[in-house]
Amino acid sequence: MPTTRPRLRPVLTVGLLTAATIAAAQIKPEEAAEQFFARGVALHQAGDILGAIEAYQAALAQDPGRVDARSNLGAAYVRLGRYEDAIGQYRLALQADASSAMVRFNLALALYKAARIAEAAGELRQVVTADPANRNAVLLLADCSLQIGADRTVIELLSPLEASFGDDRLFAYLLGTALIRQNELQRGQLLVDRLLKDGESAEAHLLLGSQYLRRTDYRGALPELKRAVELNPKLPTAQSLYGRALMGTGQREEAARAFRQELEANPTDFDSNLYLGLLYKDDAHLDEALDYIGRAARMRPQDPGLLYALGSLHLAAGRVEAAQKALETLVQAAPDYEQGHVLLATVYYRQKRKDLGDRERAIVEKLKSEAQAKQPGAKATQ
Repeated sequence: MPTTRPRLRPVLTVGLLTAATIAAAQIKPEEAAEQFFARGVALHQAGDILGAIEAYQAALAQDPGRVDARSNLGAAYVRLGRYEDAIGQYRLALQADASSAMVRFNLALALYKAARIAEAAGELRQVVTADPANRNAVLLLADCSLQIGADRTVIELLSPLEASFGDDRLFAYLLGTALIRQNELQRGQLLVDRLLKDGESAEAHLLLGSQYLRRTDYRGALPELKRAVELNPKLPTAQSLYGRALMGTGQREEAARAFRQELEANPTDFDSNLYLGLLYKDDAHLDEALDYIGRAARMRPQDPGLLYALGSLHLAAGRVEAAQKALETLVQAAPDYEQGHVLLATVYYRQKRKDLGDRERAIVEKLKSEAQAKQPGAKATQ
């Protein structure tokens, strides 16, 4: 919502307020800015966003230091989906008033909607540090942290707040998801039970399904996630996780449909962008694949799955050196990522670098042997 100011001075016939009328009436710039601002607020509240933008811009032309006009201009840009423009305005507002928690929170929201999740988290940390009681900021920070894979941060942020958040379902979902991802299944199950206590819920089915996915049990996950989607098709990440289960059981078209539905409601969902990109890549639609995988890269540039997808896409497009760079970054950051070594070996063989290809194949064999040794019933070699 736009910011309003109390006890505004009477406004001239706002439709006629121009530079010429300002000069003729000898109106001071700050008074003209006030009247343009009031015009902008009225138009904003009436739903005339383009008119509001023009009015806020006119107010800022008269008084560039008005934080309220710049903040409202950012909010108007958000309404139009012009997130980068909004981000620019909020940053300028913070240069004038760095202490404004409201502006910083709105900046974080714009960054979030622009899929700049890590940057949004950075702004939200400042909001929460300044105002730990800001529930919306706390939950949005937890959501951002979950999206960038910082599960431990979510647990550290939310665990001390269980009593104060009571039966908040979003709180239970965020904390429960982070706990399950970190294999703290007993505590995660308590959150599932909390979601279930008032009867069947999409959130509970989502958490149960995510437990199966953690064990790569796609068939076990499928009915839980299907039910979650049936109960609440717009629940964040529900369609995404359902798509992963569908993909894991070979239902590619249905998976793609689920990922698209997730992105309609949540364009910043990392997994939906990543896996939809992989599906396009497998179907040789490389431009579409690059579009979706590129969006995922803006969210989690160092994610192992993302680096593997980039390597795979570059290799499919014949960009061997780019594939090499992505995959070398992957195996350096995640040395146990077996498929990364497999694909990197392929890259080296394409480059006629047999010694490096053989090295990667040896690493793959070692990783397979170590995995087999950890299987139940495995016997130590004599």
